[in-house]
Amino acid sequence: MSDSQFELTRDQKEILLRGLRFVRSAVALDMTDFSDEVAAHRASEYEKISRLQELLDSVPVAETAPV
Repeated sequence: MSDSQFELTRDQKEILLRGLRFVRSAVALDMTDFSDEVAAHRASEYEKISRLQELLDSVPVAETAPV
């Protein structure tokens, strides 16, 4: 992962986190025949999503000036 730093507005951050919840649901609802391999792949995908969520949670929220 790069060490790039960026800020998001509160709305941008919420949109991204909402999108991650959608992605997590899509992984859970994927219609494949269950097997140990599918379970391992799903667990791997959940871990990637969790790491990305943690990364987004650590991004500072940019303070926007009142208009």
